[in-house]
Amino acid sequence: MTDITEFKVNDQKLYLSPVMDLYNGEIIAFQTGRRPVFSLVKHMLTSAFDRLKPGDRPLLHSDQGWHYRHPNYRRMMVEKEYCAACPGKEIVWTMPP
Repeated sequence: MTDITEFKVNDQKLYLSPVMDLYNGEIIAFQTGRRPVFSLVKHMLTSAFDRLKPGDRPLLHSDQGWHYRHPNYRRMMVEKEYCAACPGKEIVWTMPP
């Protein structure tokens, strides 16, 4: 599961982009930044991909905000054979493919 969360720290905004394993609550990878830009998600995904073992095909769920509909996000998902829990905005599978 992934999303971007905004925190206010010392009158400034800080953004956290983690990916969590819902099986055990482990944070697999995360990235922080001062702006909610696509590179925040890109760097988090790159860190998560580095932890994959050959043959792993994790299911990744997001809220389908613009970061997760970005063409580069979709390209990264296809290249690493991630399975998106929601293939498009407002489309939900009851079972992964």
